[in-house]
Amino acid sequence: MKVCIAEKPSVAREIASVLGATTKRDGYYEGNGYAVTYTFGHLCTLYEPVDYKPYWKSWDLNNLPMLPEKFKVKVANNDGIKKQFNIVKSLFDKAEVVINCGDAGQEGELIQRWVINKANYKGKVERLWISSLTTEAIKEGFQNLKPSEDYDNLYYAGFSRSIGDWLLGINATRLYTVKHGGYKQVLSVGRVQTPTLAMLVNRFKEIENFVPQPYWELQTLYRDTLFSYEEGRFLKMEDGEVLANKVKEHEFEIVSITKKKGTEYAPKLFDLTGLQVYCNTKFGFSADDTLKIAQKLYEKKVVTYPRVDTTFLPNDVYPKVKGILSKLTDYSALTAPVLEKKIKKSSRVFNDKKVTDHHAIIPTGMQTHLQYNEQQVYDIIVKRFIAVFYDDCKVSNTTVIGKASDVNFKTTGKEILSKGWRVIFESEKSNKKEDALLPTFVKGEKGPHEPSFLEKQTKPPNQYTEASLLRAMETAGKQVEDDELRDLMKENGIGRPSTRANIIETLFKRKYIKRNKKQILPTVTGIQLIDIIQNELLKSAELTGTWEKQLKDIEKGEISANTFIKGMKRMVDALVYEVRSEKVETRISAINNKPVEKSKGKSKSKGKTAKKLVGSSCPKCKSGSLIKGKSAYGCNLYGKSCDFTLPFTYGEKKISEKQFIRLLSKGSTVNLKGFKINGETQEGLLRFDEAFKLKFEPKKVAKKEGAIKAGDTCPKCKTGKILKGKTAFGCSNYKTGCDFRSNF
Repeated sequence: MKVCIAEKPSVAREIASVLGATTKRDGYYEGNGYAVTYTFGHLCTLYEPVDYKPYWKSWDLNNLPMLPEKFKVKVANNDGIKKQFNIVKSLFDKAEVVINCGDAGQEGELIQRWVINKANYKGKVERLWISSLTTEAIKEGFQNLKPSEDYDNLYYAGFSRSIGDWLLGINATRLYTVKHGGYKQVLSVGRVQTPTLAMLVNRFKEIENFVPQPYWELQTLYRDTLFSYEEGRFLKMEDGEVLANKVKEHEFEIVSITKKKGTEYAPKLFDLTGLQVYCNTKFGFSADDTLKIAQKLYEKKVVTYPRVDTTFLPNDVYPKVKGILSKLTDYSALTAPVLEKKIKKSSRVFNDKKVTDHHAIIPTGMQTHLQYNEQQVYDIIVKRFIAVFYDDCKVSNTTVIGKASDVNFKTTGKEILSKGWRVIFESEKSNKKEDALLPTFVKGEKGPHEPSFLEKQTKPPNQYTEASLLRAMETAGKQVEDDELRDLMKENGIGRPSTRANIIETLFKRKYIKRNKKQILPTVTGIQLIDIIQNELLKSAELTGTWEKQLKDIEKGEISANTFIKGMKRMVDALVYEVRSEKVETRISAINNKPVEKSKGKSKSKGKTAKKLVGSSCPKCKSGSLIKGKSAYGCNLYGKSCDFTLPFTYGEKKISEKQFIRLLSKGSTVNLKGFKINGETQEGLLRFDEAFKLKFEPKKVAKKEGAIKAGDTCPKCKTGKILKGKTAFGCSNYKTGCDFRSNF
């Protein structure tokens, strides 16, 4: 029997229908030699901290950093998920081959591999890789199944991403929560969400602190056309006033008219971010709304796979274009001019080098009934697709220079010579201000004009909208308007197209950001969180972009997953030491969103019953209780079914009852001085080993800059290597942005 495993029940149903597996069973479809089963997204997940070590359950600075030697996966703790996993496993046990039909992307590969590995399946695995759910695409995909090994690097990249998020998210969240989270406020910190929040906070502060600067503009109105002083604005009023008074006394004369023909290309096909930006700007949809709608359109078979980061198509799609256009009968008035002649093939649309896992989002040619919001999104995807096969728009850009006395003025305008692809969008209102259509001017003509000299003020940048935030995430915070340049920067963007919407939604749920009409603003808590994070790398969009590039390189097989994970562990290790030694005392309150200063005196617990050691439950057997003897505390079942003891002294140091209470509740004592270990006096803490015996851990001391040596990882940028110069150690990235150096 061949067992197919899809990512969702709805996808499994479509695949089963094509394969002839029409008998519905509990958790799968069966027939024609196939069993088609499914997950519900993640059936398996990474171990939680407590799964590795029981004392890691406690949110305690002494437990940080938590750096598992080997990361493990478990079935999620949910009855429905466990039931489905057991169904999947039972099918795998009878399978001659397993066909991975997960979503064709990094996350889809990870979800299915975890299930296959956890089910301990050792047989043959093949991969179905399709970009749409049409019957034709599914049949073609099954005729061209790939060996699972072809996608190993994709899995390693997904696994590395999950581990990176676990390492930084769990350690940093506990670190900042324990250090600064007053009133039980959890301070969530993440590899992608924190730099995203930092961008919003920095923009908000930039606007709040913006001081307008005055400037002056000299303009004149001639034949209902506004001309501006050719050399731009004035920073000193007196400079402009002289010229303003001068031009009043003279007629306006047209000096030159320059016309330059140009070409405007059709808008690019959509990637997911481009679609989310358009729908937010045009329809007011959130990024998450647009993703959900696009996913529904995919599952209804009317568009191709939406979670993509390219605007190009591979060359092998070109032969299918005519068939797709022919099926779009609701758009026949727009497709007819394209179908009447040979369909053009442009390198701006077809480029194998710009396509990785999937191509741009396009219609499949299938048509079905859609809800209103679905129709809006589908309509623009279809129109973009049709438009790229139309002729280019031909324009004439006109520049007119005029003068009054010897002061030159300029205006520009545009004339559309041939509409080309623009006819597709004629019914739409554009948000862009098109260049003005100019009257016909003749060189040498003269006439009266109306000059004006106006004082204006510089304006701050705009607050982020969801559309502009998505673009900023795509370019790691850099302002990039040019489509071509933006394409080059996608490898270094923050997050993936499929996760950016979720990151933004997470920031809303945690009340770090809020909406003000179309604007996205940080809340007081969000601002305070960024303020207390003194480690700039943790807030760096650029560094997060570098991590994304490394994950892409893992996909390509250019670096190993181990290299990425080791780098993340080094950063987390350094971060913990750095934050623990910070002197910042601010606490963030979830109640009033105001910073609260730590009390320097001893706090008194009100209304709480003090914990007692004697009578507490035995941490080892769980059934006995602790009693006090002559030289140790011990379980009252000692000598019967339990051997647990807590000696009063360890390493010649007496341990207080208070510290033992802390050990039982938090997993460790605090760092204590005066232990004698191997003949040396040491400082450190006590915790339990696997057998619930006391073990000593020396106090962790952060490496000082003076202890740096050549070959170390740079402690500042975390990516460069330390080089030895004549007078100092320095980072190998010194010329490209990292300024770390340590004098001998």
